[in-house]
Amino acid sequence: MLTRLLLAALFLAQPAQEPHFRALVVDGHVDTPQRLFFDRSFDFGRRGESGHVDLPRLREGGLDAAFFSIWAPGEVTGPAAVRRSLQLMDAVIETVRRHPRDLVLATTAAAVRQAHRAGRIAVLMGVEGGHLIDDDLAVLRCYAALGARYLTLTHSSNNNWADSSTDKPRHNGLTAFGRDVVKELNRLGVMVDVSHVSDKTFADVLEISTAPVIASHSSCRELCGHPRNMSDAMLRALAKNGGVVMINYNAGFLSEEFRKASAALKPSLYAPMLKVCGPNPYCRIEGYERLERQWMKEGRLPAVSWERIVDHVDHAARVAGVDHVGLGSDFDGATMPLGMEDAARLPRLTEALRQKGYSEADIAKILGGNLLRVMEQVERRGILLEK
Repeated sequence: MLTRLLLAALFLAQPAQEPHFRALVVDGHVDTPQRLFFDRSFDFGRRGESGHVDLPRLREGGLDAAFFSIWAPGEVTGPAAVRRSLQLMDAVIETVRRHPRDLVLATTAAAVRQAHRAGRIAVLMGVEGGHLIDDDLAVLRCYAALGARYLTLTHSSNNNWADSSTDKPRHNGLTAFGRDVVKELNRLGVMVDVSHVSDKTFADVLEISTAPVIASHSSCRELCGHPRNMSDAMLRALAKNGGVVMINYNAGFLSEEFRKASAALKPSLYAPMLKVCGPNPYCRIEGYERLERQWMKEGRLPAVSWERIVDHVDHAARVAGVDHVGLGSDFDGATMPLGMEDAARLPRLTEALRQKGYSEADIAKILGGNLLRVMEQVERRGILLEK
């Protein structure tokens, strides 16, 4: 009780950062379910020394809603992928159940807004990687029924029906079944997520989708050449579609210099990390971040500052328009830039945007309004909207 009262007092005592704490702040992508499932010692209700997301730091950073990513590596396929997805969903739902005064499981934009008015944090779910549906639309429908509100069509490797941005093209974009997946997502009222997909898959999605699409955690290729990032042409196309790109905080997607240096080091680290961590992907993610952040501080890797996030937000806003940009941190799933150690640091993004001359109304759009708008538009076209 005392902790809750202290958090409430902290939340109310933020007059110097009014725009941030007045806005409804939504994160399009956090990988915290990996911690919830694999780290049995992790207490979401207590402030931790590792990771990026827990209840105290969400409150301190004014993060009002977040999409929790249901993800498994591309080598986890078939029934094992479905089982892992259900286990991760259960971990998220159980976390919400254990913290009923602070958290609520949300499946609509209206529910997110209602949670915000009630002073609770909205927890949403997105499925990251089309391989997790095991090539079965019935599985996709089951995920939607459990509350998943977007599907990232690929992860880092191709699946049986869509090409990834970081794999050798196999299908020339989407297969016929892949097109059916997009159509079914539209019918259900679940958002199509184009983060991780190849440029051709992206083009196929925009040709097929009858609803706006999202990139839940992608940055700008003009500023960092990672193929996971979106080119200016893609940003303009996404804006024409009515969608939104949510900027990823991963240092390797923010800085070209860091990306190249990190890519040269990782092959030598992978086997030792795999030996230590085994099948636990969060262990590997946390291990990489710990090393990369240490090496940035020591000068062994180029230092990447949190201001680079603002550079990418600003670039996307200038190219796509301020109505088509949001935030998709990749917290608990990537190496954060220096100064963005966790969710508690989020208000500095708002202050930096203010310093760049963004109005409070436009900042509120970037912080969450744009994503909620797209979510509402997708919901209205589908069958899952709560009446």
